[in-house]
Amino acid sequence: MKYYISKKINADFDQVVLLVTESLKKEGFGVLTEINLQEKLKEKLNVDFRKYKILGACNPAYAYKAIQMEDKIGTMLPCSVIVQELENNEIEVAAVDPVASMMAIENPDLVGIAVEIKEKLERAIAAL
Repeated sequence: MKYYISKKINADFDQVVLLVTESLKKEGFGVLTEINLQEKLKEKLNVDFRKYKILGACNPAYAYKAIQMEDKIGTMLPCSVIVQELENNEIEVAAVDPVASMMAIENPDLVGIAVEIKEKLERAIAAL
């Protein structure tokens, strides 16, 4: 089973980050965190790395439902969405597959929520 949902597009990296943020917003997600891995790797290890951002996306209503069912689910929140620069102006957007993630948790009540979140992430990425 693939552990992510992805799409490749030809566009400007920074523009894609904005498009992803807007597309997630339309599905009820907010971006809580943004990690610029390119900057951090340069700062901490003095290495050059391609443009790569990790967005921490959260849908508050679903997060609240999940926490009520499984109090340690916060260890798997928020949903990670990456935007990375490949070759020739190709940008890949990939999001964690929450159904795959929930397989690690032995709580069948979370399956429904995971499926709904996966559908929202799929729509957000497909809309790019």
